[in-house]
Amino acid sequence: MAAAIGNQYALGCVNSGRPLRYKTADEMQIAIDGYFVKSQGEVLKDTDGSIVFDKYGQPVMINQFPPTITGLALHLGFTSRLGLLNYEGKEEFVNTISIAKARVEAYTEARLFDRDGVNGAKFSLTNNFKGWKDTQTIENIPAELTDKPIIALADSDLKQLLEIMERSQIQGEIVDIESSE
Repeated sequence: MAAAIGNQYALGCVNSGRPLRYKTADEMQIAIDGYFVKSQGEVLKDTDGSIVFDKYGQPVMINQFPPTITGLALHLGFTSRLGLLNYEGKEEFVNTISIAKARVEAYTEARLFDRDGVNGAKFSLTNNFKGWKDTQTIENIPAELTDKPIIALADSDLKQLLEIMERSQIQGEIVDIESSE
């Protein structure tokens, strides 16, 4: 059934779909900046209005939280982080959202040097940001070298085995039995 004449949601209509949550990148940037300011928390004050300090002389902060992509998305009014990531596909918002994501990434990366946050930071970086991997490369010694007793290996095979051991940082030494007798 065809859409009624004048229906703004009809197929082919240039301005179809839900209206944008943010009309300009500047409007979104103001909300993004608000999120990062809010994540820093606020200074704790006692009943007299004086700042409370910890045992190291630093002001005690309350309502502090780590900036995250999901937290940013919720603060901006999206229902999930995917909503924010989909918005990033709109040309006028790509730089604004990319910079905000880089700020979250920078915070998360800094947590790699903090013993309390290192595991969460690794998880977040490998799962939320491109270019981060938590993999281990294990190089196996070729079967044709391991099937033979080491005594029976030819010089070329011994060289190849030494190279693999060096790359894998395996400790050990190869002794020439014939010359040691």
